[in-house]
Amino acid sequence: MKIKKILNNNAVIVQEGTIEKIVIGPGVAFQKKKNDIISKNNVEKVFVMEDNDDYEKFQEILCTLPIEHIKIAEEVISYAEGALMTPLNDHIHVALTDHLSFAFERLKQGFVIKNKLLQEIKALYPEEFEVGLWAKKTINERLNIEIPDDEVGYIALHIHTAKMNRKSLKPSLDVTSFVNDVIGLIESEFNISIHGKSIAYQRLLTHLRFAFQRIQEKEPFHDIDEEMLEVIKKKHKKAFNTAEKIGNLIKEVYQFDLPISEQAYIALHIQRLSEK
Repeated sequence: MKIKKILNNNAVIVQEGTIEKIVIGPGVAFQKKKNDIISKNNVEKVFVMEDNDDYEKFQEILCTLPIEHIKIAEEVISYAEGALMTPLNDHIHVALTDHLSFAFERLKQGFVIKNKLLQEIKALYPEEFEVGLWAKKTINERLNIEIPDDEVGYIALHIHTAKMNRKSLKPSLDVTSFVNDVIGLIESEFNISIHGKSIAYQRLLTHLRFAFQRIQEKEPFHDIDEEMLEVIKKKHKKAFNTAEKIGNLIKEVYQFDLPISEQAYIALHIQRLSEK
């Protein structure tokens, strides 16, 4: 592999045929210069990025961020791809590395990291959260930095976004915020604290997650038998009233009219939760 550009002692850009690659390895560029050949024995990781914006941003990251931050981010990404058994979007190399480095600096300066969506992230993305917990342990071992579970939640969001082959966190944040708003409204109406590990809570979360996907993608909702609808309205009046308020919230925030059939299904979930 012939060096095209040296980024630092541990990272270079190489040219192989018509393809440019970013190569990382300890001391891979030590005492090297442009057009020198590097041995594959010194290479830890090779990156080929199709997105030119990501390619340029990753070069900037390699030139500016501490190498230990870059290496720990890459370790987390590699572990996530193995644990989730799926490749992640290339943008994760930019987004997660930059996020982690910034978080480490904030923690060193004494800032407290808070994540108001933590409970919903844990419930909606349990596999990604487990990856985040592995990252927490590994970061502490490698860098002696103790990250809070709130930060683990942010790592899980980045992992989930890349798993869904997206670059932007917005869709993941939108559904998580939506669920958080709905849960908060139910807790307020019934004066209860919803247990995050209960089966009723998990079922409601699953239902809300798919409901929000239908809202985002403008897909039709399932119908409900008229007789069953009337039974739910009468038998579970408070739960149905709360579901109606959720419908009003969705209309206000997302400009979407939630069908009465969907409000009825949500009311059933609310009723189960309130009984617990």
